[in-house]
Amino acid sequence: MTRRPSVDEALGLLEGGLRAGQRALADLGTEDVWQAFLRFGRRLFDVSEAPDGDGLLFQYGTYAFDGSPTFMLDLTRQFQVCDAHGDHDHYVQVHCEVRYGTGPALEALGSFDSWFFHDAGDDLEEWARELIELSAWTTVRTLTPTEIRVFQERV
Repeated sequence: MTRRPSVDEALGLLEGGLRAGQRALADLGTEDVWQAFLRFGRRLFDVSEAPDGDGLLFQYGTYAFDGSPTFMLDLTRQFQVCDAHGDHDHYVQVHCEVRYGTGPALEALGSFDSWFFHDAGDDLEEWARELIELSAWTTVRTLTPTEIRVFQERV
């Protein structure tokens, strides 16, 4: 049986997957990032048996979190962390935030989010296929990111 990585290894595994082929983050296109995130999303981690303990989030919109508004695609993996009694303690989110700047075409896309949870009985490949069939994906997938940020936070 293959050992499942711990939640503590998730950030490094996503970063490694994005840098596969020895490319710098700045050299990646949107499609490259999406494919790396899907590979990361297919990997199963050692998580609690709690419902919704391991989820993927695809979201986009124009936000001004740290200054001027910019259109962002945020690909997130969320893990539920439980205490010694099996009760919810907190979540760990590993983000791959892809930034594009602004413009009327991007602002017209509005905002959107979609979750996938490994324990919900849904099919990851079907979820991913539905996302790339969105008209917004046709616009975003050809864009060159202005910045790609990979980080982890406790929520």
